[in-house]
Parts: sequence; C-alpha cells; structure tokens
Amino acid sequence: MTDAPRPHIPVLLEAVIQAVQPAPGQRVVDATFGAGGYSRAFLEAGAEVIALDRDPTVQPYADALGRDFPDRFGLIRAAFSELAEVLADEAPVDAVVFDIGVSSMQLDQAERGFSFMKDGPLDMRMSREGESASDIVNSWDHGPLAHIFKLYGDERQSGRIATAILRRRVERPFERTLDLADVVEAALGGRRGAPTHPATRVFQALRIAVNDELGELARGLEGAEAVLPQGGRLAVVTFHSLEDRMVKSFLTERTGNAPGGSRHAPQRIEPRAPSFALQFKGSIDADEAELAVNPRARSARLRAAVRTDAPAWGRLAA
Repeated sequence: MTDAPRPHIPVLLEAVIQAVQPAPGQRVVDATFGAGGYSRAFLEAGAEVIALDRDPTVQPYADALGRDFPDRFGLIRAAFSELAEVLADEAPVDAVVFDIGVSSMQLDQAERGFSFMKDGPLDMRMSREGESASDIVNSWDHGPLAHIFKLYGDERQSGRIATAILRRRVERPFERTLDLADVVEAALGGRRGAPTHPATRVFQALRIAVNDELGELARGLEGAEAVLPQGGRLAVVTFHSLEDRMVKSFLTERTGNAPGGSRHAPQRIEPRAPSFALQFKGSIDADEAELAVNPRARSARLRAAVRTDAPAWGRLAA
C-alpha cells in the first residue's frame, strides 16, 4: 500500500470505530475528511467511504487513499452542510461521521492564517472562498466585532479588544496573524503569566465566524438525519463547548429527551417520534493513554446515536 502523509493523529479513533462499526458492505460518510485518518481506518475495516471536504488542500491525502482503495473510496469537494444534497443520488449510507473544527494540518500551515503561533496572512478560510479574517477585522463595526469575540470566543474583554482593533486599523489595515495577535495582547495588558496566549479566544471567534462553523454544523446534523436510514449510525467529535452544546442539544431533541412544554399552555404541540436513539449516555472523552500520544484530544468529545425509523425533523427532510 502507498503510505499516505499523516500530519496528525485522528482523535478518539477507537471510540469512533466502536460507534460506527465499519464493516465490508457498509458505506460510511466521512463528512470532515481532513487528512483522512478516520477514512483510512474505515477502509481498512472493509467499508466503502464517501468523504467530504471543502478545503482544496486535502486533495493529496485523498489521492493517496484513492490509490490504496480505488474501488471503495471517493472524495466530494463540498462543505458538510451540503451533505444531504450531494448524497441525494447515492444509495443509503450506513454511518455519518463528523470531526468538527480546524485540523492540526491547517493550524500548522502558516499561509492559511489560522494560528497566531506562526506569522502568515490573516485568512482562516477553509474553502479559500468568501470573506477572510482580515476582511472582518478591517471592515466590521465595533458592535459586531465585540459580539463575535464574546459569543464565539467567550472573551470577557471583547469590547476593549474591538476598540483596540478599530483604533489601529485607522493607521493601517491588518494583514498578518502576528500583527493582530500583538494588538490583542497589548489591549489586554500582556500575558501576565496566563497559560494561554491572550489572542486565543479572538482567533477562535474569527475562525468560527469566517467559516460559519456553527451554521455549518446545524445544517450538517440535519443532513445526516435526512440521509441515514433506520439503524444508521451518527458519530460526532467536537473540540469546544459551543460545538458540543449544539450537538448535545440536537441529540437531546431528536431522542425525545428535551423538556416538554407546560401542561397549562393553551395549545400543546404533539410530541414528535424520536429520530435517533443514543448509543451511550453523555460523551466519551480521551483517556490518559490517548492523551499521552495525542495531546490534541484533550478537549475532544464524542457523541453518537443510531437512527430510528421515525421521519426526519429537519428542513432537509421535506
């Protein structure tokens, strides 16, 4: 077999394999292909894999898997929010897997502009299309900037940082990652012994806003619900609380475990049949053995469910 380049280790791989249970004759959708770590594991278990990714730089990894598994692997260049549309003509699939967030290979490429640890253009676009991070910090007003820093980054000093950005961009626009990181650090008064860089939350917020990550996730989950048949499996790995809360809320609702409305309400809505059943309660986190070899897994959480025979709830099901 051809050795595919592997710039990162897929997190919670054994738990994902157990949740998905790939096997010969099954079709698995790897909705966030990245470097292909999950796809390769599914293929080695004998399954057929349909991979999705909107990042054009993943093509070499897809080419390697295509050479190794020419009859059982294919990559579709699309965002996972388009999952239901791009799979409309495909036969039913047995599982859908999401690994949400930015990959380590994207962080390591300075020219992508995701990280403040290396100087590069302030970009952050996963698809290389649309509004970039520099467009946002150079054109958005104070209110919207402070809002995304607070909402997506949980940054308590969001207003102060937005003020500093507006003041500096009058002199010259932001074009480089380290330039923005320096301005944020100065606005917050330096690191003062903080374990993480002061710009961490701002960069996270910008990345989420640039790529509409939460909107993509909401549409992707609905798409998975629409394409999975009864018995199909859904596995989602998240890396920060915003993503995890969204997945947890989706599964809580779709498994029929959301709190009901008041029995005193004038009009009660008929409960809908659960479209998913949880595979296990709560989430699976990385154990110490995995953390020892893969520190990236520290904040990762896996949630998984099995599709029931009830109709899909989402807008894509109509």
